[in-house]
Amino acid sequence: MNPFNQVMVSTLQLFPRNFVKKFAMRYIAGEDISDSVRVSRELNAKGMMTTVDVLGENVNSKEEALSFRKACEEVLYTIDANKLNSNLSIKLTQFGLKLDFEFCYENVRNLIELAKRLGNFVRIDMEDSSTTSDTLRLYERLRGEGYENTGVVIQAYMRRSEDDVRRLIELKANVRLCKGIYIEPSTIAFKGKEEIRKNYLKLLQMLIEGKCYVGIATHDDYLIDNAYLMLREYGLEKDRYEFQMLYGVRNSLRDKIVSDNHRLRVYVPFGKEWYPYSIRRFKENPQFAANVIKSIINGQ
Repeated sequence: MNPFNQVMVSTLQLFPRNFVKKFAMRYIAGEDISDSVRVSRELNAKGMMTTVDVLGENVNSKEEALSFRKACEEVLYTIDANKLNSNLSIKLTQFGLKLDFEFCYENVRNLIELAKRLGNFVRIDMEDSSTTSDTLRLYERLRGEGYENTGVVIQAYMRRSEDDVRRLIELKANVRLCKGIYIEPSTIAFKGKEEIRKNYLKLLQMLIEGKCYVGIATHDDYLIDNAYLMLREYGLEKDRYEFQMLYGVRNSLRDKIVSDNHRLRVYVPFGKEWYPYSIRRFKENPQFAANVIKSIINGQ
């Protein structure tokens, strides 16, 4: 992030949360599960799938982790009851990954077992680099126990991702491929815009050739255009991939992908932990942070 943009995001964090909330809700369905249902229904009606994300990470106790597990179970039951074209995304630090690996694993396995009974799917999200190895280890263990209704995420800016993709290809994994958002040192992460793009497309090609189901998660026109070309080149059937975008980001591009007859999934976050999520989104899109500050100052 350049210095000006960094100042914009830092300035935004000085405002009271209630002021920021009005604008942050562009990226979030709301605080309650009913908000995620409302938004998912609206998107389903437009021919889009959704993934519901209960906001929050890095719990400090096993009790808190169990509370998140209960919230995620409620999401699965709610999706089923409302017949939504939707699935669930989780973060392992919600489930106690940094407290106790085995405790986390049992929580996640029970959740995925519930999803299996309900005919649904759970995406295990990727967090910062301190969790990468354990996240992949937990995912591989689940697959080894026969759970096919779960997938994982690969971040293209991580230097290790090519080796990780090779491992996942052996499992014919369901992979969400994104650029990555966490701040990491250059020793383990690519920093340049073009080198990240180059690695993204390299990994996408590997996943396609490896016959993995791939979620092409990006808002970058360059990557989407090249993904279109790659999909045509390989003659990939529409049940082998989907595009994925975040709620509230580039809606016109989202609509175009659907009109181009591609499957598209929108990540729909909700929950009380909206503030840290929003700040991450503002860091990713600092121009929006600048617009928020301008709107607040002008009393809009």
